[in-house]
Amino acid sequence: MKTIILAGGYGTRISEESTVRPKPMVEIGGKPILWHIMQMYSHYGLNDFIIALGYKKEIIIDYFLNFSYYNSDLRIDLKEHSSKILKNGSPDWKITLVDTGADSMTGGRLKRVENYIDSDNFCLTYGDGVSDINIEHLVSFHKKHGKTATVAAVQPPGRFGILTIDTPTDEVIRFREKPEDESGFINGGFMVLDKRIFSYIDGDSTVFENVPMQRLARDRELVAFRHSGFWQCLDTLRDKHVLENYWKSSKPPWKVWS
Repeated sequence: MKTIILAGGYGTRISEESTVRPKPMVEIGGKPILWHIMQMYSHYGLNDFIIALGYKKEIIIDYFLNFSYYNSDLRIDLKEHSSKILKNGSPDWKITLVDTGADSMTGGRLKRVENYIDSDNFCLTYGDGVSDINIEHLVSFHKKHGKTATVAAVQPPGRFGILTIDTPTDEVIRFREKPEDESGFINGGFMVLDKRIFSYIDGDSTVFENVPMQRLARDRELVAFRHSGFWQCLDTLRDKHVLENYWKSSKPPWKVWS
């Protein structure tokens, strides 16, 4: 199963970092948060990634082109202009890097990678959030319900899209993006979708979290996987400091890998 990571936005709310790099490349503990996210999925055997690029795409491309050199022991012969990897510390990842446009919205980025999806189901997440969510359980939950989309529902302070969930069926019956002065379950950004999702997206200007998610809820094709554990996004410089402090602790909550 493939995992799509949306990594093309401008990251304007963390402009202290995003003026020089795309937000997924902001480092936590010396590693891009994108690396942390990929490690989470890899822990559950999901090693085939599609990264939807946009803003400052070349930085992400260069990072992966040189990943083995950055993470391995090397022998370099300056006179011969040659190098050799002595001990390869790279994970077993396959990565498809797709330019989805500088100004595409989230739905547009997803639509642009449609041709690279070769299975009925796939994972989708953003390049700026970490969690201790069990991805294996999330995928199983999605397959059990047989709906078009499954979203992880979490409960941090209300500044994200609110989900109204029908308790007996787990169906999302209403989706509201960033309402004011409300609290409840929100879109935690860890999703499993099937290929029917592409019929809900018109093009580059489609914001996935608006009309497509609202239509899915109206069609009873969106279910929620309730996650009561750790979740944290990297939205502001304050969030970066929070994540850095967690990483310096004895056990960062999202570090499910060994």
